[in-house]
Amino acid sequence: MDLNNNEISVLFPQAKNDFVETNYIKEIIERAIDYIEAGFPVHFKGHSGMGKTTLAFHTAWRIGRPVVFISGNEALDTSGLVGGMYGYNKKYLRDNYTSRVLKIEESVTPKWLDDHLTIACERGYTVIYDEFNRSRPETNNVLLSILQEKILPVSQAREKAGYIQVHPDFTAIFTSNPEEYAGVYRTQDALSDRMVDIELETFDYDTEVAITHLKSDLDLADCQEIVRLVRAVRRAKAEKTTPTIRACIIAAKVIKLKTDTNLTENRDLTIKRICRDIILSDVPREEREKVRNVIEKI
Repeated sequence: MDLNNNEISVLFPQAKNDFVETNYIKEIIERAIDYIEAGFPVHFKGHSGMGKTTLAFHTAWRIGRPVVFISGNEALDTSGLVGGMYGYNKKYLRDNYTSRVLKIEESVTPKWLDDHLTIACERGYTVIYDEFNRSRPETNNVLLSILQEKILPVSQAREKAGYIQVHPDFTAIFTSNPEEYAGVYRTQDALSDRMVDIELETFDYDTEVAITHLKSDLDLADCQEIVRLVRAVRRAKAEKTTPTIRACIIAAKVIKLKTDTNLTENRDLTIKRICRDIILSDVPREEREKVRNVIEKI
């Protein structure tokens, strides 16, 4: 997506030329749009490599409003979402109207700066909160009143009322990895209850082939072979969600590069080695022998 920034880091997503929209993807996007139009935030939930952030931006493009992007992390606190006192306004007056009288006045007042969530709530932008469960639950508590009562409480130091009425066009799109991932927190029930989860599973075969082909420009037949191999490896593993579509894309791009540089001698062996290197990196050691056998057969 083409993203343009203005003075407050607002993004204007555009449709990507390489966005693959198969029937499988269309169905997910349409469900998300339906929930958003009904007034509910959407939560794309799934393992790494499922395309959660890409789907979030495409959904935001369909909504047609400016986007504020927030990346969840351990260090993020409530002021990092809403805003706070950052710096001071300093006023200095030197009055020497007559030569014998010198008058000096100096005053310092704290300065409030709005942050991304406040700006989005006030102006009706779309918020994409990526990997929101990497932020601490107490940081995300501010979202509860926003999503339910449509009110954002703010400090009186903001020199306005102690709250902001959320703009009717405000929309929130969340993404997260499963809660058993390292570095993530369990989502509080009160927040989970205010959003609609869309569980992202492995793409269907046609979608994976289309994405791999478009992202790599490798011959379609070769892309189909790579996807079949990756899907066979998934079935052979205890963890059925990996390797993801990223493994297909990486393998296809490397093979395309080798093909463009006249890969002729030992072509099958070279491709097999490429796939083995890329796929085995995501396989537990105790399952590697089984996966090697799958690669050898295919």
